[in-house]
Amino acid sequence: MQSFIQYRKFRQQVQRQYDRHAVDPNQDAAPRVSNSRRNLQRNSTSSSSASSVSSLPRSEQLGGADHTDIEKFATPLEKPSDDTIASSGSSDPEKEEADEGLRNDLKSRPTPPDDGHLSQVVTHATHRSHGAALGVALTGINARDRTANEGGTGKVFVVGYEGENDPLNPHNWSYAKRLSATSLIAGIAFVVGLASAIDSSALRPAAEDFGVSQVTESLATGIYLIGFGCGALFAGPISETLGRNPVYIGTMSIYMIFVMASGLAPNIGAQIAFRFLAGFFGSTPLTCAGGSISDLWSPLERVFAFPMFANAGFAGPVLGPVLGGWISQYGNWRWVEWTTLIMSGLVLSAVVLFQPETYPPVLLKWKAQHLRRVTGDERYVSEIEIRGDSFWRRIRVALYRPFLLSSQEPVIMLLALYLSVIYIILFTFLDGYEYIFSEIHGTSEGITGLCFLGIAIGLCGATALVPLIYKWAKQELQKSKEQGHTRIPPEFRLWFAMLGAPAIPISLFWMGWTSYSWISIWSPLAASVLFGYGILCVFISSYQYIIDSYETYAASALVMVTLIRYVVAGGMVVVGVPFYRNMGVHYTLTILGGISVLLTPLPYVFFKYGKKIRARSKYAVAKE
Repeated sequence: MQSFIQYRKFRQQVQRQYDRHAVDPNQDAAPRVSNSRRNLQRNSTSSSSASSVSSLPRSEQLGGADHTDIEKFATPLEKPSDDTIASSGSSDPEKEEADEGLRNDLKSRPTPPDDGHLSQVVTHATHRSHGAALGVALTGINARDRTANEGGTGKVFVVGYEGENDPLNPHNWSYAKRLSATSLIAGIAFVVGLASAIDSSALRPAAEDFGVSQVTESLATGIYLIGFGCGALFAGPISETLGRNPVYIGTMSIYMIFVMASGLAPNIGAQIAFRFLAGFFGSTPLTCAGGSISDLWSPLERVFAFPMFANAGFAGPVLGPVLGGWISQYGNWRWVEWTTLIMSGLVLSAVVLFQPETYPPVLLKWKAQHLRRVTGDERYVSEIEIRGDSFWRRIRVALYRPFLLSSQEPVIMLLALYLSVIYIILFTFLDGYEYIFSEIHGTSEGITGLCFLGIAIGLCGATALVPLIYKWAKQELQKSKEQGHTRIPPEFRLWFAMLGAPAIPISLFWMGWTSYSWISIWSPLAASVLFGYGILCVFISSYQYIIDSYETYAASALVMVTLIRYVVAGGMVVVGVPFYRNMGVHYTLTILGGISVLLTPLPYVFFKYGKKIRARSKYAVAKE
């Protein structure tokens, strides 16, 4: 619905842009064309030079110049001189009288002010026996010949934004509109994350219902995460072809179908299969969400915008057990799926009604479609309409490039490993909290679920760093501009991790060695707050560092990071129950804490040597 309204607004804005640049020589009062589809009048007695120029589309009537970028020819409107009009060479008294009237008419019109913007009228007077054909150029249109792999021949007018302040560009939307769109994206991240963990609180009743062990039933959670990782491989090509909203709406609808099927599953085999498919389609909107954040916010603004999305992404798995614990304690375990379905339906409805399309190539495709209707010229196209690679070729690239990057880029592999360890700890907590709190402190299923709120509080603590980091970011950007750079160095993004990474091993050792029945339950709860703070800090830094470091290849890099961490975490969920049961809470958390200690120095190493590492990479950005 919102996309449809947005599409209609694009038509109105394109119409206004065209009217600002169009000049009709036969209008006495106003120099701007009110009818967007009015063609330039051509006189049958025009000279050959006039005919050759006026037969071109308005965007190409620039005196026949061989040009590649129309913006280079943007100049203020100039009135043709008497000599220009007289140069038609006509000896017919009636035509001379008409020319004299045209001279007087043009001289009486005011000259548009030169305000220094490229959006001013671009004209060229052509030699005609009765009047002058005035061409029109629209700012942001790049005229070029088709390349060999784009199909066809001839010139095309590639449509771009009108300028830095173009209202069609999502970066120029109001803060309220962008915050609203970001909140909906965060809502998507929340519900698909919630679905990944809410089943974990219903292991015991679900296992009894199906007549299997709790380890077997834990596959329902693990297989969802594995599906999540596999689905991420296909998210990029789909969104790059159709846009963000079709992906959100289409894949979330399919995801909800399989969530419903999981709730209706008659046996464990059906439940595991449906959970895998739910995860597969649920990962696609979550994977595209990071791209939507980049569509909406500038690199500086992402300092405060990205934590909104990241917070919601972690809040889902953390709050899932809170809801699932109470549902399994007082109701049928299948209601964990119905609750997920209801919440997902509410978010999907909000997305359909209120979420605008944000993907720039699709927005420019809309603009090109409207320009073709306005001008009647089919050569107005967007890059997405003429690019040579087919959808299936992009699918093949999406399937092999992430593996290529991970094998050749140590930064991607190490950060993927770091996030995998974090997700292993987080998702083994889904089973481990029963041993940490239920067995040691005797809490009920509902209260055990509430213990996850400690991690949620810690997530808010990481968000509290945003004002400080944003202040530093503005200072760093100013320093970069003074040094001749245009953006913040990617290594600046590591500040969140450097302030939060040590909190992870500290919290695990703290929780592991204070989980005794004779020590207050508030001690492991306080440790969980520190854990929540640390994991969000590392996640924010890892994602933003990869985006800034790899730019063009960032999507493929993030796909690999997503694939690795979810597949590994999904496998470890199944191992979690015997791990805690056989090793015990103290040694299990000590082992996990020791692994996290080994990875804690990573953000500091990248902060110091990241620029040198990027300089040696074939894919990373070497310069700021």
